Amino acid sequence: MKRKIIDIDEEKCTGCGLCIPDCPEGALQIIDGKARLVSDLFCDGLGACIGTCPEGAICVIEREAEPYDEKAVMAEKIVPQGEAVIRAHLEHLLGHGETGLYRQAVEYLTANGIPIPEHETAGVAGVCPGSAARSLSRADTMDREPAARTESELRQWPVQLKLLNPRASYFEGADLLISGDCVPFAYADFHRDFLRDRIAIVFCPKLDTDIDGYVAKLAEVFSQHAVRSVTVLHMEVPCCSGVRYVVDRALERSGKEVPVNEYTVTLQGRAEEGSLVRRRTPPE
Repeated sequence: MKRKIIDIDEEKCTGCGLCIPDCPEGALQIIDGKARLVSDLFCDGLGACIGTCPEGAICVIEREAEPYDEKAVMAEKIVPQGEAVIRAHLEHLLGHGETGLYRQAVEYLTANGIPIPEHETAGVAGVCPGSAARSLSRADTMDREPAARTESELRQWPVQLKLLNPRASYFEGADLLISGDCVPFAYADFHRDFLRDRIAIVFCPKLDTDIDGYVAKLAEVFSQHAVRSVTVLHMEVPCCSGVRYVVDRALERSGKEVPVNEYTVTLQGRAEEGSLVRRRTPPE
């Protein structure tokens, strides 16, 4: 049958493995240093893995493929991984409007006496969690007292990684703040809590195309200068975790050891230390 299924550009794929955790159906594996589609049967074609690929190596195409088998996926891949994965899989199906597959999954659980975990049933339509449209409720600001004016903490220009000169003198002895483009919009106290006394570097690991060029440029910054520390800020959506991926690869390429602190910013505007998204290290 002809249906939608993922396709991997082998030339772009670096084998980083970021796509693997977002395919609980088990259709992807790292083989010979590349991500491979190992089973048409397990690929639902919804593309949840696309948003976590920092190289843009994964897309959805339409071709002749074996039909996706939801009940086989439940039996062989989802259920053995436990309640959290079952919950995530059910929400994944609903989020993409796959009510038929969702019903098959629930039927499998019911028929086999497996408890159905509590899960969101409204769903959010869209392939990529990072681009799914949603409204964010905030407290009413009409009666708030005006806050004191906040001064900018920006210490250099430009800030976009694509425009930066890696030989700029302000990198010497600097504490770097390397951030996803969207972070300052979500985190209200970005200047006060993170930008102060740091040199800013921002980029988007999903929309910017020259990721390898970014790795090379950052590696040059690390090689040319005595950088004291790096603070990484990224959004909670999976694709934004590519910020940390670029930093790690640049440090590896430069051969430098620099302390790295990582924070994940939620859509509700909180900063959580560490990563809230799963990340895999590329195979040696």
